[in-house]
Parts: sequence; C-alpha cells; structure tokens
Amino acid sequence: MYQIKEKEKLFIYTGPDGSGRKTVAKMVATAFDMEPVISYTTRAPRHYEKNGEDYHFVDLITFKTMEENQEFIESIEIDGNHYGIREEDIVNAFASHNLVYLTLNPQGTEKLKNMYSDKVMRFFLYASRDTVISRQNERGDSEEDIQRHLAHYDEIMSYKNECEYVFENYDSPQISYQISEVIEKFLDRDIIVTDY
Repeated sequence: MYQIKEKEKLFIYTGPDGSGRKTVAKMVATAFDMEPVISYTTRAPRHYEKNGEDYHFVDLITFKTMEENQEFIESIEIDGNHYGIREEDIVNAFASHNLVYLTLNPQGTEKLKNMYSDKVMRFFLYASRDTVISRQNERGDSEEDIQRHLAHYDEIMSYKNECEYVFENYDSPQISYQISEVIEKFLDRDIIVTDY
C-alpha cells in the first residue's frame, strides 16, 4: 500500500447524486492546484459526461481484467454498474501534487479513510430531495436514473455524520468558498507545525 507522505493529503467529496460534489470539487481544486483521481466505471456515460474527466468509462471485460489483476484498491457494484479506484492513479497524482481529490460514494470514501486514516479529509455534500430531483431534471437525467438515485438517497445521507465536514450545497460557489477556507486553515496549521 502507498504510504502518503507528510505534506500529502487526500480530499474526498461524497454525498447523494445531484448534490453538486463534482462541481464544488472542481471549483475548490483550482484554488489549491489539486490533482483529481478519476474512478473507473462500466456504466454508460451520461450525455454531459466526458471520458477521462468524469470517469474512465470501460467495458465489463476490461473492468473484470483490471479487478483480476488487483489494480483496484476499491471496487463496488451499484445497480448493476461497476465502479473502481486504482491505487496507481493515486500514486501518480501524488507524484506531481501534494493535494489530491476524489469524488466517491460512501463505500469508497470509507475504504480510503480506513486505509489512509488522518491523511484523508472527507467533505459530505448534500441537498434536499426536491433540490436533487430538480438538479437531475435540469441536467437531463432520465426518470429511471432519477428514481434509481433516489432509492439510495437515505442510505447515503446516513453516512453524513461519519465525515469530518458537512455542507448543504444550496449554492456551489458559496460552498466552494467555505470548503476552501477549511482547507486554507488546515494547510496553515500544517505549515506552523512543520516550522517548529
């Protein structure tokens, strides 16, 4: 397992689908020169998603081969779709950046927290059911997709209290600013500690 070094930190954004995790994560990343780690999935891309930016979209055979080769530190099946994170991608991200971020479901988040403990900072972003539905409608998700996401809403929300920081995302720029302040404080404190 990769040993995260002194100044390296992993930031994970989790929460229900439609909570704006990816939008906020990208906004915050620009302020801190953070490197994203992109998950792999067997599900088809949605019309607004880009391969290599939102996910690495692969077929089931490729995914299973990667799984057999033990490339994933965490893989999971949700609603018949497979998702996985490669440790090699985390290692490569840390090769050029001290701050790395991922957008994950609670299971993936918990796995990385257990692996890397205090090197992981978890941000739980959520929005009300109604807000989630309207956001998913706005981005053109199918009714079937929306219902599938809502079926997991309560289960995902129950992970909220496990995370270090929780934000209701009513306004992405505002929440990005608040999260940036949290990270800024953390980084300042870290620098003070190393100066002694």
